[in-house]
Amino acid sequence: MSDAAGSRLAIETSGLGKSFGRQRAVDDLDLSVPRGSVFGFLGPNGSGKTTTIRMLLGLAAATSGEIRMLGEPMPTALRSVLPRVGALVEGPAIYPFLSGRANLLRLDSADRHASSRTRRARVGAALDRVGLSHASEKRAHAYSLGMKQRLGIANALLRPRELLILDEPSNGLDPQGTREVRNLIRSLAEEGTTVFVSSHLLSEIEQLCSHVAVMSAGRLVAQGTLDELRRGATRLTVTTPDVEDARRVLTELRLEIEPAASDGAVAAALTDVLPETVTAALVAAGVRVRGIAVAGETLEERFVALTGEGFDVAG
Repeated sequence: MSDAAGSRLAIETSGLGKSFGRQRAVDDLDLSVPRGSVFGFLGPNGSGKTTTIRMLLGLAAATSGEIRMLGEPMPTALRSVLPRVGALVEGPAIYPFLSGRANLLRLDSADRHASSRTRRARVGAALDRVGLSHASEKRAHAYSLGMKQRLGIANALLRPRELLILDEPSNGLDPQGTREVRNLIRSLAEEGTTVFVSSHLLSEIEQLCSHVAVMSAGRLVAQGTLDELRRGATRLTVTTPDVEDARRVLTELRLEIEPAASDGAVAAALTDVLPETVTAALVAAGVRVRGIAVAGETLEERFVALTGEGFDVAG
Protein backbone atom coordinates (compact mmCIF):
# COMPACT_ATOMS: atom_id res chain seq x y z
CA MET A 1 0.00 0.00 0.00
CA SER A 2 1.61 3.29 -1.11
CA ASP A 3 1.28 6.71 0.55
CA ALA A 4 0.19 8.16 -2.81
CA ALA A 5 -2.70 5.70 -2.98
CA GLY A 6 -3.57 6.49 0.64
CA SER A 7 -4.03 10.17 -0.20
CA ARG A 8 -6.62 9.24 -2.85
CA LEU A 9 -8.38 6.47 -0.94
CA ALA A 10 -10.58 6.64 2.13
CA ILE A 11 -10.38 2.86 2.62
CA GLU A 12 -7.81 0.44 1.23
CA THR A 13 -7.41 -3.24 2.07
CA SER A 14 -4.87 -5.73 0.77
CA GLY A 15 -5.29 -9.50 1.14
CA LEU A 16 -7.75 -8.96 4.00
CA GLY A 17 -9.09 -12.19 5.48
CA LYS A 18 -11.09 -13.40 8.46
CA SER A 19 -11.56 -17.01 9.55
CA PHE A 20 -13.82 -18.49 12.19
CA GLY A 21 -12.30 -21.90 12.78
CA ARG A 22 -12.30 -23.61 9.40
CA GLN A 23 -14.84 -21.18 7.93
CA ARG A 24 -13.35 -18.41 5.79
CA ALA A 25 -15.81 -15.51 6.20
CA VAL A 26 -13.70 -13.00 4.21
CA ASP A 27 -11.05 -14.21 1.79
CA ASP A 28 -8.20 -12.17 0.23
CA LEU A 29 -10.15 -8.90 -0.03
CA ASP A 30 -8.59 -5.98 -1.93
CA LEU A 31 -10.86 -2.93 -1.58
CA SER A 32 -10.19 0.56 -2.94
CA VAL A 33 -12.68 3.22 -1.81
CA PRO A 34 -11.98 6.64 -3.40
CA ARG A 35 -12.28 9.71 -1.21
CA GLY A 36 -15.47 11.67 -1.87
CA SER A 37 -17.33 8.68 -3.31
CA VAL A 38 -20.58 7.04 -2.27
CA PHE A 39 -19.29 3.47 -2.28
CA GLY A 40 -21.75 0.60 -2.37
CA PHE A 41 -20.65 -2.65 -0.73
CA LEU A 42 -23.09 -5.06 -2.31
CA GLY A 43 -23.73 -8.74 -1.76
CA PRO A 44 -26.31 -11.26 -0.60
CA ASN A 45 -26.81 -11.73 3.12
CA GLY A 46 -23.96 -13.80 4.53
CA SER A 47 -21.44 -12.75 1.89
CA GLY A 48 -19.00 -11.21 4.40
CA LYS A 49 -20.04 -7.54 4.34
CA THR A 50 -20.63 -6.99 8.07
CA THR A 51 -17.53 -8.99 9.03
CA THR A 52 -15.48 -6.72 6.75
CA ILE A 53 -16.96 -3.60 8.33
CA ARG A 54 -16.21 -4.88 11.81
CA MET A 55 -12.57 -5.40 10.80
CA LEU A 56 -12.38 -1.90 9.31
CA LEU A 57 -13.61 -0.39 12.57
CA GLY A 58 -11.40 -2.50 14.83
CA LEU A 59 -14.38 -4.43 16.23
CA ALA A 60 -12.93 -7.72 14.95
CA ALA A 61 -9.32 -8.72 14.38
CA ALA A 62 -8.27 -9.69 10.87
CA THR A 63 -6.77 -13.13 10.38
CA SER A 64 -4.62 -11.87 7.50
CA GLY A 65 -3.97 -8.84 5.32
CA GLU A 66 -3.70 -5.08 5.79
CA ILE A 67 -6.11 -2.17 6.24
CA ARG A 68 -5.60 1.55 5.73
CA MET A 69 -8.31 4.09 6.54
CA LEU A 70 -7.93 7.78 5.75
CA GLY A 71 -4.33 7.03 4.83
CA GLU A 72 -3.42 5.46 8.20
CA PRO A 73 -2.65 1.80 9.04
CA MET A 74 -5.32 0.01 11.04
CA PRO A 75 -5.66 -1.00 13.81
CA THR A 76 -2.32 0.69 14.69
CA ALA A 77 -3.80 4.19 14.19
CA LEU A 78 -7.21 3.36 15.66
CA ARG A 79 -7.18 6.18 18.21
CA SER A 80 -6.33 8.89 15.67
CA VAL A 81 -8.55 7.58 12.84
CA LEU A 82 -11.82 6.61 14.54
CA PRO A 83 -12.67 10.17 15.69
CA ARG A 84 -12.74 11.09 11.98
CA VAL A 85 -15.07 8.19 11.14
CA GLY A 86 -18.80 7.91 11.82
CA ALA A 87 -20.43 4.48 11.78
CA LEU A 88 -23.81 2.80 12.02
CA VAL A 89 -23.36 -0.97 12.30
CA GLU A 90 -26.16 -3.51 12.80
CA GLY A 91 -28.73 -0.83 13.66
CA PRO A 92 -28.60 2.17 16.02
CA ALA A 93 -28.15 1.61 19.78
CA ILE A 94 -31.05 3.63 21.17
CA TYR A 95 -32.49 3.91 24.67
CA PRO A 96 -36.23 3.58 23.93
CA PHE A 97 -37.57 5.58 26.88
CA LEU A 98 -35.26 8.54 26.37
CA SER A 99 -36.05 11.28 23.89
CA GLY A 100 -34.08 11.59 20.68
CA ARG A 101 -32.20 14.57 22.12
CA ALA A 102 -31.49 12.80 25.43
CA ASN A 103 -30.19 9.78 23.51
CA LEU A 104 -27.67 11.90 21.64
CA LEU A 105 -26.62 13.78 24.78
CA ARG A 106 -25.98 10.48 26.55
CA LEU A 107 -24.08 8.97 23.60
CA ASP A 108 -21.98 12.12 23.14
CA SER A 109 -21.04 12.17 26.83
CA ALA A 110 -19.51 8.69 26.37
CA ASP A 111 -17.09 10.07 23.75
CA ARG A 112 -13.92 11.09 25.56
CA HIS A 113 -12.93 13.28 22.59
CA ALA A 114 -16.18 15.30 22.70
CA SER A 115 -16.29 18.71 24.37
CA SER A 116 -18.97 19.05 27.06
CA ARG A 117 -19.09 22.82 26.53
CA THR A 118 -20.41 22.51 22.96
CA ARG A 119 -22.44 19.33 23.53
CA ARG A 120 -25.94 20.80 23.43
CA ALA A 121 -25.18 22.93 20.38
CA ARG A 122 -23.69 19.97 18.52
CA VAL A 123 -26.62 17.70 19.40
CA GLY A 124 -29.05 20.36 18.18
CA ALA A 125 -27.11 20.74 14.93
CA ALA A 126 -27.02 16.95 14.38
CA LEU A 127 -30.78 16.64 14.96
CA ASP A 128 -31.39 19.46 12.52
CA ARG A 129 -28.98 17.87 10.03
CA VAL A 130 -31.03 14.66 9.88
CA GLY A 131 -34.42 16.39 10.01
CA LEU A 132 -35.39 15.34 13.55
CA SER A 133 -35.56 18.69 15.33
CA HIS A 134 -39.36 18.57 15.36
CA ALA A 135 -39.31 15.17 17.11
CA SER A 136 -36.30 15.72 19.37
CA GLU A 137 -38.32 15.62 22.61
CA LYS A 138 -40.37 12.56 21.63
CA ARG A 139 -39.37 9.27 23.27
CA ALA A 140 -37.39 7.10 20.88
CA HIS A 141 -39.72 4.08 21.21
CA ALA A 142 -42.33 6.16 19.38
CA TYR A 143 -39.99 6.78 16.43
CA SER A 144 -40.57 5.06 13.10
CA LEU A 145 -37.78 2.84 11.76
CA GLY A 146 -36.71 5.62 9.40
CA MET A 147 -36.51 8.09 12.29
CA LYS A 148 -34.47 5.62 14.35
CA GLN A 149 -32.03 5.13 11.48
CA ARG A 150 -31.71 8.91 11.09
CA LEU A 151 -31.10 9.23 14.84
CA GLY A 152 -28.32 6.64 14.53
CA ILE A 153 -26.80 8.64 11.68
CA ALA A 154 -27.13 11.83 13.76
CA ASN A 155 -25.04 10.13 16.45
CA ALA A 156 -22.38 9.38 13.80
CA LEU A 157 -22.44 13.06 12.81
CA LEU A 158 -22.10 14.66 16.25
CA ARG A 159 -18.65 15.72 15.14
CA PRO A 160 -17.39 16.44 11.60
CA ARG A 161 -16.50 13.17 9.86
CA GLU A 162 -14.36 12.51 6.80
CA LEU A 163 -15.80 9.00 6.38
CA LEU A 164 -19.22 7.55 7.19
CA ILE A 165 -19.70 3.75 7.29
CA LEU A 166 -23.30 2.54 7.17
CA ASP A 167 -24.23 -1.14 7.45
CA GLU A 168 -27.61 -1.84 5.79
CA PRO A 169 -29.01 1.67 6.50
CA SER A 170 -32.29 0.91 4.68
CA ASN A 171 -32.86 -2.47 6.34
CA GLY A 172 -36.52 -2.85 7.36
CA LEU A 173 -37.53 0.64 6.27
CA ASP A 174 -40.73 1.48 4.44
CA PRO A 175 -40.46 3.44 1.15
CA GLN A 176 -40.72 6.79 2.94
CA GLY A 177 -38.01 5.88 5.46
CA THR A 178 -35.79 4.62 2.63
CA ARG A 179 -36.17 7.94 0.78
CA GLU A 180 -35.34 9.87 3.96
CA VAL A 181 -32.10 7.97 4.53
CA ARG A 182 -31.18 8.08 0.82
CA ASN A 183 -31.61 11.86 0.65
CA LEU A 184 -29.52 12.30 3.79
CA ILE A 185 -26.67 10.21 2.37
CA ARG A 186 -26.75 12.20 -0.88
CA SER A 187 -26.56 15.51 0.97
CA LEU A 188 -23.62 14.29 3.07
CA ALA A 189 -21.76 13.20 -0.07
CA GLU A 190 -22.38 16.57 -1.69
CA GLU A 191 -20.62 18.16 1.27
CA GLY A 192 -17.53 16.02 0.67
CA THR A 193 -17.98 13.17 3.13
CA THR A 194 -16.98 9.73 1.82
CA VAL A 195 -19.91 7.37 2.44
CA PHE A 196 -19.41 3.59 2.52
CA VAL A 197 -22.80 1.85 2.30
CA SER A 198 -23.21 -1.89 2.81
CA SER A 199 -26.43 -3.31 1.37
CA HIS A 200 -28.10 -6.34 -0.17
CA LEU A 201 -30.64 -4.04 -1.91
CA LEU A 202 -29.63 -3.66 -5.54
CA SER A 203 -31.96 -0.74 -6.30
CA GLU A 204 -30.57 1.29 -3.39
CA ILE A 205 -26.99 0.83 -4.54
CA GLU A 206 -27.89 1.68 -8.13
CA GLN A 207 -29.73 4.89 -7.19
CA LEU A 208 -27.28 6.07 -4.57
CA CYS A 209 -23.71 5.04 -5.32
CA SER A 210 -20.94 6.20 -7.64
CA HIS A 211 -18.76 3.12 -7.03
CA VAL A 212 -19.55 -0.50 -6.19
CA ALA A 213 -17.83 -3.60 -4.87
CA VAL A 214 -19.66 -6.93 -5.17
CA MET A 215 -19.11 -9.71 -2.61
CA SER A 216 -20.02 -13.38 -2.91
CA ALA A 217 -19.25 -16.05 -0.30
CA GLY A 218 -16.55 -13.92 1.30
CA ARG A 219 -14.75 -13.01 -1.93
CA LEU A 220 -14.70 -9.84 -4.02
CA VAL A 221 -16.05 -10.64 -7.50
CA ALA A 222 -16.25 -7.14 -9.02
CA GLN A 223 -15.22 -3.58 -8.19
CA GLY A 224 -15.40 -0.26 -10.03
CA THR A 225 -17.71 2.57 -10.98
CA LEU A 226 -21.31 1.82 -11.86
CA ASP A 227 -20.55 2.77 -15.47
CA GLU A 228 -17.67 0.29 -15.60
CA LEU A 229 -19.90 -2.50 -14.36
CA ARG A 230 -22.58 -1.59 -16.88
CA ARG A 231 -20.04 -1.67 -19.72
CA GLY A 232 -19.09 -5.17 -18.66
CA ALA A 233 -22.72 -6.22 -18.98
CA THR A 234 -23.12 -5.89 -22.75
CA ARG A 235 -23.67 -9.00 -24.90
CA LEU A 236 -23.03 -9.28 -28.63
CA THR A 237 -24.59 -12.02 -30.77
CA VAL A 238 -23.46 -12.73 -34.34
CA THR A 239 -25.71 -14.77 -36.64
CA THR A 240 -23.68 -16.48 -39.36
CA PRO A 241 -23.31 -19.74 -41.25
CA ASP A 242 -19.54 -19.51 -40.58
CA VAL A 243 -19.68 -20.13 -36.84
CA GLU A 244 -16.13 -21.42 -36.39
CA ASP A 245 -14.60 -18.56 -38.38
CA ALA A 246 -16.65 -16.06 -36.36
CA ARG A 247 -15.47 -17.64 -33.10
CA ARG A 248 -11.86 -17.34 -34.27
CA VAL A 249 -12.27 -13.62 -35.11
CA LEU A 250 -13.93 -12.84 -31.77
CA THR A 251 -11.18 -14.72 -29.96
CA GLU A 252 -8.54 -12.68 -31.80
CA LEU A 253 -10.34 -9.54 -30.58
CA ARG A 254 -9.91 -10.89 -27.01
CA LEU A 255 -13.63 -11.23 -26.45
CA GLU A 256 -14.88 -13.81 -23.98
CA ILE A 257 -17.04 -16.18 -26.02
CA GLU A 258 -20.00 -17.71 -24.24
CA PRO A 259 -20.62 -21.47 -24.31
CA ALA A 260 -22.46 -22.74 -27.37
CA ALA A 261 -25.26 -20.40 -28.38
CA SER A 262 -28.10 -21.42 -30.69
CA ASP A 263 -27.29 -22.98 -34.07
CA GLY A 264 -25.83 -20.45 -36.46
CA ALA A 265 -24.96 -17.92 -33.74
CA VAL A 266 -21.95 -16.90 -31.65
CA ALA A 267 -22.31 -14.82 -28.48
CA ALA A 268 -19.67 -12.93 -26.51
CA ALA A 269 -19.45 -10.37 -23.69
CA LEU A 270 -18.39 -6.94 -24.95
CA THR A 271 -15.86 -5.05 -22.85
CA ASP A 272 -13.77 -2.30 -24.47
CA VAL A 273 -14.36 -3.41 -28.09
CA LEU A 274 -16.96 -1.45 -30.06
CA PRO A 275 -19.63 -3.36 -32.04
CA GLU A 276 -18.54 -1.65 -35.26
CA THR A 277 -14.97 -2.91 -34.70
CA VAL A 278 -16.31 -6.45 -34.42
CA THR A 279 -18.37 -6.05 -37.60
CA ALA A 280 -15.38 -4.73 -39.58
CA ALA A 281 -13.15 -7.58 -38.37
CA LEU A 282 -15.73 -10.21 -39.34
CA VAL A 283 -16.18 -8.75 -42.82
CA ALA A 284 -12.40 -8.42 -43.33
CA ALA A 285 -12.03 -12.11 -42.45
CA GLY A 286 -14.64 -13.11 -45.01
CA VAL A 287 -17.22 -14.20 -42.43
CA ARG A 288 -20.74 -14.12 -43.85
CA VAL A 289 -22.74 -12.05 -41.37
CA ARG A 290 -26.51 -12.40 -41.36
CA GLY A 291 -27.03 -10.22 -38.32
CA ILE A 292 -25.41 -8.64 -35.26
CA ALA A 293 -27.36 -7.85 -32.11
CA VAL A 294 -26.10 -5.95 -29.07
CA ALA A 295 -28.06 -6.12 -25.82
CA GLY A 296 -27.19 -4.81 -22.39
CA GLU A 297 -27.94 -6.85 -19.31
CA THR A 298 -29.62 -5.14 -16.41
CA LEU A 299 -27.41 -4.62 -13.37
CA GLU A 300 -29.50 -7.24 -11.62
CA GLU A 301 -28.67 -9.80 -14.32
CA ARG A 302 -25.01 -8.75 -14.17
CA PHE A 303 -24.74 -9.20 -10.42
CA VAL A 304 -26.62 -12.50 -10.45
CA ALA A 305 -24.15 -13.72 -13.09
CA LEU A 306 -21.23 -12.60 -10.88
CA THR A 307 -22.44 -14.18 -7.66
CA GLY A 308 -24.68 -17.02 -8.77
CA GLU A 309 -27.27 -15.68 -6.34
CA GLY A 310 -30.20 -13.31 -6.52
CA PHE A 311 -30.43 -9.88 -4.90
CA ASP A 312 -33.40 -8.17 -3.36
CA VAL A 313 -34.32 -5.63 -6.01
CA ALA A 314 -36.29 -3.23 -3.85
CA GLY A 315 -36.28 -4.70 -0.35
